[in-house]
Amino acid sequence: MSDATTTDLYEVTMALSYLRDGLTRPATFSLFVRDVPADRGFLVAAGLEPALDHLAGFRVDAEDIEVFAAALGRSPEDLEPLLGLGFTGDVRAVPEGRVALAGEPLLEVTASLPQAQLVESYVLNQVNHQTTVASKCARCVLAADGHPVVDFSLRRAHGTEAARQAARLGAMVGFAGTSNVAAAHAEGLPAFGTMAHSYIEAFGTEEAAFRAFARAHPGPVTYLVDTYDTERGVATAARVLTDLGLGPGCAIRLDSGDLGALAVRSRHILDAAGLPEVRIVASGGLDEFAIDRLVRSGAPIDTYAVGTKVGVSADAPCLDSAYKLAEYDGRPVMKLSAAKVTFPGRKQVFRRPGYADVIALHDEPAPPDGEPLLETVMRGGRRTCAGTRRDRLQEAKRRFARDLADLPADARRITSPVPPRAVVSQQALDLAARVRRRIEREFLTDT
Repeated sequence: MSDATTTDLYEVTMALSYLRDGLTRPATFSLFVRDVPADRGFLVAAGLEPALDHLAGFRVDAEDIEVFAAALGRSPEDLEPLLGLGFTGDVRAVPEGRVALAGEPLLEVTASLPQAQLVESYVLNQVNHQTTVASKCARCVLAADGHPVVDFSLRRAHGTEAARQAARLGAMVGFAGTSNVAAAHAEGLPAFGTMAHSYIEAFGTEEAAFRAFARAHPGPVTYLVDTYDTERGVATAARVLTDLGLGPGCAIRLDSGDLGALAVRSRHILDAAGLPEVRIVASGGLDEFAIDRLVRSGAPIDTYAVGTKVGVSADAPCLDSAYKLAEYDGRPVMKLSAAKVTFPGRKQVFRRPGYADVIALHDEPAPPDGEPLLETVMRGGRRTCAGTRRDRLQEAKRRFARDLADLPADARRITSPVPPRAVVSQQALDLAARVRRRIEREFLTDT
């Protein structure tokens, strides 16, 4: 069984019907986010890489047919029109790492209608989840204001694959590293780790635990100091570090309580012990809102470790994204459902200074100050982008850094951000009006 079966059942029934009725001409589907969640000023395009991997390897085999047939309660012979179906289409997309706005297509798939339909669920899954998490991570980087941020989300993420994605997405937008060893290895990221409270509890005293840890790990160490009493833990850590001649590169970690106040007292204890170079790491339910408050308060925290709330984007765990048919066999189509109207035709987005983006038709000329966002990333079912997985991650990091630097200050705010709004070109509006009139004439007029 291949990943082709990772789809919703109605995709299978529609694709089968298309094939039986000969609806196999090229279709273009547009994937976009209708609006950004509350307290978001922007989105970060992500999930394209695994989506392209899926499309490049997509092919319905005999075992998949058996699975589809069982799900439908039909014989495999009934599903034979799907056998051997692969993806041979084109994809134009906003590259990963670019900042995107609501309403803008993040990608457009153009392929034979059955192909483009059958891949919808998988592509939406990847782009929706990863754009959600990347956007959350980006806000943590903004809130940290230059302080390193580290991913600690593995144990609370919605599955191990989601955790690996979170580590990669954090790196894409500027995280310093991850606690996830597998993700660090796969993506070429620094791995970070300290110790758990269970480690301290396993020893008779905090001091015994700290000394044992230093014996096992002679390099720089990070001590978790809040298992019993935080200030006593910091003082014990300072004494052990001094006795062992450690300091540069070492740190203590605060994981509970009033992190801002504890960081102030911890800094005083470490400085008084002659350890000004020992850093303070904070963790424990942090997200961009908590980090922003700590940074604004002047808390002497050097590194922020984020886990649960960021790995699952707790305050906004999904996006109102859609994958809608925009054109079939050269005929622009649109949806007129209340509050879910779509724009017909293939599209392009032009970024203008100040994020005055324009959503236009794909063949419109670029405005003099406009940069096209959608690029051809797959042609004939094959990737057009070269380089290794790690190379593409580095390129995404550079794109994000550039786009973030140009983002208006109002959109960068952690609290009450104001997201820029893309406008629709006059040509695209005119096309929508013509298609609407045609639909109303053909389908909504009483006869």
